[in-house]
Amino acid sequence: MELAQVRLLVSDFPACYRFYADVLGLKPQSGAAEGPYEKFSPATGSAGIALQDRAMMSQVLGELGEPASGHRSLVVLRVDDLDAHCEAITARGGSLVHGPAPMTDRMRVAHLKDPEGNLVELQEWLLLRG
Repeated sequence: MELAQVRLLVSDFPACYRFYADVLGLKPQSGAAEGPYEKFSPATGSAGIALQDRAMMSQVLGELGEPASGHRSLVVLRVDDLDAHCEAITARGGSLVHGPAPMTDRMRVAHLKDPEGNLVELQEWLLLRG
């Protein structure tokens, strides 16, 4: 298992994009200033910080309250075999809240929550960026 990113669920995507790109100086992966997703890379290391539009994740999971009462972040772990990891997690007492299911044409995902209610995403890349 490899830590892929910490993803922040945001309501004002453009403002957050400007903060991470312009204020912190992190390099955006695609330049998607209006969202719904962008990954920012630090100068060194492979993991980064990503922004995800809260409304998009709400559609995927069928729930996500506003920031005061809802999720603020999403820990993302990249795995080679999503189905095998999901089976192992449920065998160890974990409970999936979504998936395994396609997220995009590039990946499949599954979601679960930690004891505090924080979201964890397991992602299996189907196609790597060229």
